[in-house]
Amino acid sequence: MKKDIEKRNNRILVIDDNPSIHEDIRNILSGQDGTNPALATTKAMLFDEPAPESKPTEFEIVSAYQGEEGLLKVQEAVNSGRPYAMAFVDVRMPPGWDGVETITRIWKNHPDLQIVICTAYSDYSWESMVRQIGKSDSLVILKKPFDNIEVLQLAHALTQKWTLSHAVNCRLNDLDQLATQRTSELQAANEKLKNEIVERMLAEKALRMSEERFSKAFRASPIPLAIQSLRENKYVDVNEGFQELTGLSRAELIGRTPEELHLWSDPSSAQALIKRLHEEMSVRNMTCRLQSKSGSIRDILVSVELFELDGEPFLLTISQDITEQTKLENQLRQSQKMEAVGQLAAGVAHDFNNILTVVQGHTSLLLARKPADSTDRKQLETISAAAQRASKLVRQLLTFSRKQFIQVRPISMPEVLSSVSEMFPRLLGEHITVKIHALDDLPIINADASMIEQMLMNLAINARDAMPSGGHLTLRAERLQVSDQALQDDPEAYPGSFLCLSVSDTGCGIPSEILPRIFEPFFTTKPVGKGTGLGLATVYGIAKQHQGWVNVQSQVGQGTTFRIFLPACDTKVEPSPARTLPQPLRGGNETLLVAEDEPEVRDFVVEVLKSHGYNVLSAGSGPEALEHWIRQKPDIDLLLTDMVMPGGLTGRQLGERLLAEVPGLAVIYTSGYSPGMAGRDLSLLEDSNFLAKPYGPAKLLQLVRECLDRQEPS
Repeated sequence: MKKDIEKRNNRILVIDDNPSIHEDIRNILSGQDGTNPALATTKAMLFDEPAPESKPTEFEIVSAYQGEEGLLKVQEAVNSGRPYAMAFVDVRMPPGWDGVETITRIWKNHPDLQIVICTAYSDYSWESMVRQIGKSDSLVILKKPFDNIEVLQLAHALTQKWTLSHAVNCRLNDLDQLATQRTSELQAANEKLKNEIVERMLAEKALRMSEERFSKAFRASPIPLAIQSLRENKYVDVNEGFQELTGLSRAELIGRTPEELHLWSDPSSAQALIKRLHEEMSVRNMTCRLQSKSGSIRDILVSVELFELDGEPFLLTISQDITEQTKLENQLRQSQKMEAVGQLAAGVAHDFNNILTVVQGHTSLLLARKPADSTDRKQLETISAAAQRASKLVRQLLTFSRKQFIQVRPISMPEVLSSVSEMFPRLLGEHITVKIHALDDLPIINADASMIEQMLMNLAINARDAMPSGGHLTLRAERLQVSDQALQDDPEAYPGSFLCLSVSDTGCGIPSEILPRIFEPFFTTKPVGKGTGLGLATVYGIAKQHQGWVNVQSQVGQGTTFRIFLPACDTKVEPSPARTLPQPLRGGNETLLVAEDEPEVRDFVVEVLKSHGYNVLSAGSGPEALEHWIRQKPDIDLLLTDMVMPGGLTGRQLGERLLAEVPGLAVIYTSGYSPGMAGRDLSLLEDSNFLAKPYGPAKLLQLVRECLDRQEPS
């Protein structure tokens, strides 16, 4: 043993892909005085020997330029009986193993090799190296660029450490031999050991029972559970719930890591999970996305617990599939978003209607005063036409927000299909083939026929734009019974009997990332000037206003299908009302009370009515209108009021109050919204006394005259 201690191992292996590093280390370690007095004194004290005289140390340096080569040289040296005492290993050695992987592989079979890892602290943190390599007192980090003295000191210290460790092992072997010689002295202790063995067997039996209970609970649990080794991150056990969640069999999971199986939809989730585990020692309900074997993405809540088994650290992973819950939450958020956008659109439309009433009204007044050959008549007609186009956009906004007045009646779908079948070919062009299928036994629906036609035309135009090179468009009408089970796919659906209108095309399809936004007003993927973004918003609004809903199925390159569900009814179809010829505008001398909070609109209405002989009282709020009523109630023949006004008294409330006092009073309600915005629907609409904004002088005068003529004598 003494001879082994004095025989110092100065063999050093340098593993680095840079030849200049090898040359630098050789230059540093060659010809230097290797005496380390402190270390020599310590060794002498440890082994009770005289300190040796100081003499120069010569190092035997061997080079390897890749991790694989370094491992091979370590194995060859051990096999030849001349092992290396230490190794300098670079962290980065492309294209093969890096330094961390090289050390891991070397230490797997040769853990006594002292290693200096050379790094610039840019590739691995100390925590990540320890996590992969494992904690060891045989590892020293040397920061680049390294100092010559530091390299020399490390070489002396670590070769001496290896020699001392080797000597200690030899001494331990001697002690083992001594222990063998003294076995006879330990016979008396055997009985005690037997008792301890019995106790240990009992403890092991209890442990096995505990493990069996855990194993049964683990496998029988419906919650997906998995056990991973912390060091290698490989699955060592999984239950049936986890297999069902991932779509992988037990054989496919065991012995492989989540990264190898591509289970994480986002690889950063795994990194965040490990980071939280190191910081908090456990993880609770972390939201992640998992990709199953079939490729489907599942939303899961992950909880991880750290535990030890036979001295090795393991992870217990608990997963909860929340895909359906997340889907329902997203659908609810989308529904709330559409409702909020609808409220915003209605408010914008209301303000625009007031503005357009002023623009259209005054333009009509100016046009009525201009002769046909007037030089500025064309400009006025242009303004009027632009206002008309703007009013159509506003009506589409109100339709989307379900605040546009509709005139529903029982209609037969074949009549509507016959009408659109004549328009589709002219609208779509010869390059698109149109097929219309109307199945037998189509139900009657309560609907506004013009709006149903508009809805189908909007979908047809969208289909045409999706098929610039031509294709096929199919319109299908059928009766469908929606069951409770079908409601899971659409939160807006409800059970019952429905007319289903489906419009399918063979166009370019809609990308999945923009599919949730297609019904938003002003959202469009068309070039500037090619669309307003209100087409599908109008379709959505019309369906909702008819107590129905719309769903869409689309894949890029495979076309799109819109399905509209409208509730069926048992009412018989009534003949369409006959169109009445326009009557000549007539004025009068009655007294009218006008309540309108917008000054420009109020001035326009007053001007039109006065110019046709009426005596007009105007008010900017409900309370102000009441003051006029109190003073001149007997003289007032008609109330024209906006439905939404400030002052704590709406137009609806004002009309009800005046009608309570004079039941025969003629009342006209007007609004930029539909009548339902006043708080409840107006049954008075059946008497045609609602004037929707924007309106012109002719419509205003005609409705005023009709209401006055219908008024019963007091």
